[in-house]
Formats: sequence, structure tokens, C-alpha cells
Amino acid sequence: MNGTLPISETFVSIQGEGKLTGVPSWFCRVAGCNLRCRWCDTPYASWSPEKTMRSVDELITEAKASGVNHAVLTGGEPMMFEELVQLSHGLAKIGMHMTVETAGTLVLAGLSCHLMSISPKLANSTPVDDPRDPDGVWATRHEQRRINFDSINELIASTSDRQLKFVVQSPNDLVEIESVLGKIHGYAPSDVMLMPEGVSVPDPDDIRWVVEACIERGWSYCPRVHVQLFGNRRGT
Repeated sequence: MNGTLPISETFVSIQGEGKLTGVPSWFCRVAGCNLRCRWCDTPYASWSPEKTMRSVDELITEAKASGVNHAVLTGGEPMMFEELVQLSHGLAKIGMHMTVETAGTLVLAGLSCHLMSISPKLANSTPVDDPRDPDGVWATRHEQRRINFDSINELIASTSDRQLKFVVQSPNDLVEIESVLGKIHGYAPSDVMLMPEGVSVPDPDDIRWVVEACIERGWSYCPRVHVQLFGNRRGT
């Protein structure tokens, strides 16, 4: 393997979100994204990408030396980079279980993945009047790209397990989520997760409606356990 990837950071921590919360994992975060979420919690991989070009072989060696059995390929948007396929096959060869975290707007043919973690972006993500986008170019581009049902359905069909994570701000988001789910196939209610927006531990009273929505619909509440444990900082 001789491909390279733009890497923002790699580190070992526990998975803080989704079905595998608490599992020790090697994280590989690519730099670069085709969206610009207003509330993005990793702007150093999207709004202002920080990168080091690293070879696929080097990344596989690091993952193997990490001593953990689970890899999380994330971003940014990892599906932007064809070399991710090489990386995923190399990680599978050394016996690692892989989660791929994506917005679901793109598909990479031949990707090896055990848990496809898809986070469809709701209207609350569009950076309207964001000072980082003074001309509104990214707001327009983001709104055009943020949902791709063909890609989402293809990603779900390509893996044996999946989760659909929605970042929510208010009860008004529930109407949009129901509409989005109506156009997605091949998932169970238990695959749907609601994650409150923010980079701090939320007040229980502020998220009660999220918990109630999950109970009513058979969905799951998705905390950010890494934020609870380490705060909002890189490498966790």
C-alpha cells in the first residue's frame, strides 16, 4: 500500500458516541469536508483543515501498535478520500473492527466497514449568517449537499450494522427527522439516535424532550461521553 491521506489527528481513547460507546478505540480523523456545519465540533477538520499527509502503511502500523481492537475512521468527511478504502482493508487484515463516521452524502465503493455511522444533517446545521462564511457561499453549498438519500440508502445496504445519528437543537427538529427517515430504508428504530447539539454536558432539564422523544419512538439517546469525561478537547 502506498497511498496517503490528509490526517488531522490520530489518537487512542474510548468511543464516546453511538452503539459502541465506551469501547477503547483508535481514532483516525481525516482533514477535509464537503460540508460546513454551523455547530461543527471539529472545525480543525472542516472549516480550517489542519493536516499532515501520512501513508496508509504508516497508519496501519500505528493502529496495530495501539493495542486496541476497534478503529474509528472519521473526519471531516472520510468518504472524500479514495485512499480510505486501502486503509480500511489494511485495518481489516490486522483484525480490527471498524466504524466509519460520515454525513452520508458520499459513497466509497469497496470500503470495509463493520458499523456505518451516518449522521444526516438537518436544517439546523446550515451556517446561515455565519461570520466564517461572510459571502454565504458555504451556506448555499451546504444546504444543497447536506442530505443525499441515494447515498444514505446505499451505505445502509452495504454494511451489516448501522446507526443514524441526528444532532438536535429543539423539538422542531423532530418533524424534519421523521420526514428524513421516511425516505431511508433498511434500518430499525433502535438504529436511530438523537444527540443534543453542543460541546458541553447539557442540563438535564434542557434535554428532557430528547429523552421523551426517544422513549416514545423506540430511538436511543446519544450522549457525548468523551465530553463528559475529558471536556471539549482534541485527542479524546
